[in-house]
Amino acid sequence: MNIENIESFVYINHYGSFNKTAEALFLSQPSVTARIQTLERELGCRLFDRIGKQVVLTEEGRKFLPYAQEMLKTLQKGRQHIRRSEKLPQELRIGSTISVSNYLIPELLPRLHERCPGIHVKLTTGGTDDLVKRLLAGEIEVAFIRKVMHPSLRTAAFYEDPINLYVRSDHPFANEESVSVDELQERKLVFFECGTLDWLRIHRAFEALESPPEIAFHVDNSETAKKLILRGAGIGFLPAVCAREEVREGRLTPVRVRELSEFALQTSLVALRQDDSAITRQLSSIFGDLVREGELAASPLSGHGDEDALRGSKLQSGISRALARACAQTPSGAD
Repeated sequence: MNIENIESFVYINHYGSFNKTAEALFLSQPSVTARIQTLERELGCRLFDRIGKQVVLTEEGRKFLPYAQEMLKTLQKGRQHIRRSEKLPQELRIGSTISVSNYLIPELLPRLHERCPGIHVKLTTGGTDDLVKRLLAGEIEVAFIRKVMHPSLRTAAFYEDPINLYVRSDHPFANEESVSVDELQERKLVFFECGTLDWLRIHRAFEALESPPEIAFHVDNSETAKKLILRGAGIGFLPAVCAREEVREGRLTPVRVRELSEFALQTSLVALRQDDSAITRQLSSIFGDLVREGELAASPLSGHGDEDALRGSKLQSGISRALARACAQTPSGAD
């Protein structure tokens, strides 16, 4: 039984999509489909069903999933054991956007120090364009930024964070499971603008209304937007990861806007294409551990179970191999 076929199976479960799995594994969709078909022939059963646009596990697929996850976990442990003797650099220079620095990096760096206690980390925050220049100039080794296309860089999808409407927990919307765009008319809005396509699409959805929401505050910082919402200055759209503590504390409530249910911000791990360092592989392994343990699952609108939360935040459970491929070498079988 081919481990790559099993890996594709685990990826599809957490992504709910053959397309996203293909992108993460640097394969074509037909290649991923062929892997699953081969695995299904070997197991003698169908593993996935399609419900609308969503791909879900069959009963046989649910039974096989924990064994597939355990096989990947065992393989990863073996890789870690082999690589423990590899020489690590004394310093790792990481670049990240402000939101990643605020909400994701604090989850990752303590694990890095546990595994590599002698390493010193230098973190630089900035915009995507600035960090790309620093990567190309050799000023940083890896960067957590939006997806970029450059012949000298390799990009791997790392974290896809859903954008939701957030209101104070005493707001009338807080008792609603979902609302429509029409119900936002004449509401005061705190609009957090970070320049990505999804934010522009949200803006255009408002423009189609007869009485669009009043954008009382237009800001470029998620913390500022969040604090304005907490003070009752308005309601606003935020990435789920930046509001997870306030949601846990009951101070903010996410509300699904039915017409805007598929928007998300994607963070990618980017490095020079020729990078082949032990520390990069250690990072990829740490990310995989965090995913398997559910520590970075951050979608407040998904179910309470680990599996649902991971699917909701679209954090990859098999990311360790994708990142190693992305940052360490050109993958075999890539398009």
